[in-house]
Amino acid sequence: MSQSITSSIIGSLQQDSTFDDWWRSVPTPIPFFDNQPLEILFMDLDPTVDIDFIAKADTALSHFMQLTNQDRFAITELAFQNCMDFLDAVEYDEADEPLHQIKDKNDIWDFIYPSEIYISLRHKDQDMYVQIACNCEWEQEHGLLLVFKQGKKLTRISPQDGHLTEGDAYGKPDSEDELLRQFNL
Repeated sequence: MSQSITSSIIGSLQQDSTFDDWWRSVPTPIPFFDNQPLEILFMDLDPTVDIDFIAKADTALSHFMQLTNQDRFAITELAFQNCMDFLDAVEYDEADEPLHQIKDKNDIWDFIYPSEIYISLRHKDQDMYVQIACNCEWEQEHGLLLVFKQGKKLTRISPQDGHLTEGDAYGKPDSEDELLRQFNL
């Protein structure tokens, strides 16, 4: 029998049927994506042990829910560059031609499809991170991941690889992680 927990921001989350330490919301309108409804998951949470997790997650989620499509367009250059870097690294495929033909960089968002939002604690810095898992036209296998430290500011854009920071992904110190370093300034 699944259990539930309560977020002051999004209400009830049900325990995931596959992973006992994941808690899933009903689809919730996300202002960052023009109020597109997405499920939000609290990850790696044992509510009997992690007493402060929900409050910390709610704080990060509260910050994130204040971000709008204007904030999304503010990171367009990074999303567009992620696409172009990928296309430059792979052999030309005619199916990618619409991506090569993008004239207005804001149109990159027409090729990005958010699927779920994950809230998790990074143990290294004890901060909450909001991750948006997306499918995208250029990287069908690994998709795209947008990570916001404390739900406030983008600190990573990458394929979905299970890492919250570039430092974690590549074994380098946080001080060498460009986007994360900018958050800390």
